[in-house]
Amino acid sequence: MNSLDWAVLIGYFGVMVAIGVWSHKRVDDVSDFFTAGGRMPWWLSGISHHMSGYSAVMFTGYAGIAYTYGVTSYVTWSFPIAIGIAIGAHLFAPRLNRLRSRLRVASPLEYLKDRYNLPTQQALAWSGVLLKIVDVGAKWAAIATLLSVFTGISLNQGILITGVITGIYCTVGGLWADALTELGQFIIQFFAGIAMLVAVLAELGGISALWDVWDRPELQGHTAPTAGPYTMTFLLAYLFIKTFEYSGGMWNQAQRYMATPTAREATRSGRLSAVLWFVWPLVLFFPMWVAPLLVDPKKPDASDSYALMTEQLLPHGLLGLVIVGFFSHTMAMCSSDANAIAAVFTRDIAPVMSKAARTWTQQAGLIAARWSTVAFLALSMAVATQVNSPAFKDIITIVIKWVAGLMGPIAIPFMLGLLRTFRKSGPTAALVSWASGLFVFWLTNYGLDGIELQIQIVSPLATSLVLYVLIGFIRPEDTPDRDALLDKLHSDDGSPAGAAAAIPAQTPRSGGDRSDQPLG
Repeated sequence: MNSLDWAVLIGYFGVMVAIGVWSHKRVDDVSDFFTAGGRMPWWLSGISHHMSGYSAVMFTGYAGIAYTYGVTSYVTWSFPIAIGIAIGAHLFAPRLNRLRSRLRVASPLEYLKDRYNLPTQQALAWSGVLLKIVDVGAKWAAIATLLSVFTGISLNQGILITGVITGIYCTVGGLWADALTELGQFIIQFFAGIAMLVAVLAELGGISALWDVWDRPELQGHTAPTAGPYTMTFLLAYLFIKTFEYSGGMWNQAQRYMATPTAREATRSGRLSAVLWFVWPLVLFFPMWVAPLLVDPKKPDASDSYALMTEQLLPHGLLGLVIVGFFSHTMAMCSSDANAIAAVFTRDIAPVMSKAARTWTQQAGLIAARWSTVAFLALSMAVATQVNSPAFKDIITIVIKWVAGLMGPIAIPFMLGLLRTFRKSGPTAALVSWASGLFVFWLTNYGLDGIELQIQIVSPLATSLVLYVLIGFIRPEDTPDRDALLDKLHSDDGSPAGAAAAIPAQTPRSGGDRSDQPLG
């Protein structure tokens, strides 16, 4: 990097902070901070949903997979995510929106106290918070790895720089800052991705390289849809998992649906995100697929191949733009996760731990939300410094095995609890499925040797799913109150005002309820 690249990078950080400060003016209460007051346009929600779904791990861990196996990286990663989001846009997005518009909640998990009971809500809240600390820690490590390649600064310095900048804008501006910075990050990534694609095509002889490079010896086997450990079984398992995860199971995507004015706009938001997941990763992945023709990675897993390629092919200025693109993905995901975790902590965990938290004023609730965001970011940054330790292995191990494996037990009771089909599954089904899924994760990853990757990641979710449904039939716990709650989430028929009275928000709103007013 030279002074021009640094200018681009520093300018980007400045714009992100400025957006956070501007967004601060739109945050008057807890609902604004966590769900944008229900005033986010569907197109902004959809772009934000897309951008908050992947990070710089794509340019490190998945770049290594693309370098080694080719198009398998798309077929077994972004393609099933796109399918899963398309399914969730119709099945879950409207119901998640009605959590806010009908039940007036600000955290995705607030409804669990009434859907099941308080212990279930707390079990899912605490386990999800701990998982996201590890998950986001891996994301910080990924972007710091890339930063070290370009600048030579240490891993810990890179973690500190990105974490502090992200902390400033998402703490000040809440979900509005997250969404608006993600819009800017999407625009930056668009130009950076196109610049990288053009540079690679020019190096390989022009646009015809899109179809005539695949018979070269270095790319032998690169057109196989599945390869290595990423088999058809892995693909189906990943589709199964990502349908729940990216439809709201990891909470930050749920917030994007909750932030739109209506259930219909939440569905449109999901459709847009699904289309972006189908198309945009193809642009980003092509340079990674043909990287064996251009660079020799220094790391055994080829996770540095994309970074080396950008240094080799791009002029200064454009190099800085691509580096900013790396940051944009990671900061988008980490800031959205931080907001979601702060929502769960202040709305679901803190009121159980502290009597004072149950009577927070709007100002006190906002202060708690912001400090919770800072605390989460600090903890995840601390974990990031340990990513390559024996306990965590490497970045891609955390992302694929830990997050995919542990997400299921947390997401199953949360997501299926929204559907009337599973109304008979109550607190017993939720807690048993959660605990059993966590045990199976430990068993397949650490208790037994020689377990295939696809079994490790799908077994916890499959176990939770089977037990959740089965126990619901064996020991049904449906009640009139639970059925009434599910009816409110099923359609837009009925009185929203009645729903708001049924489950009041934990903190009073000031200045009138603006949650159903669109932006503008």
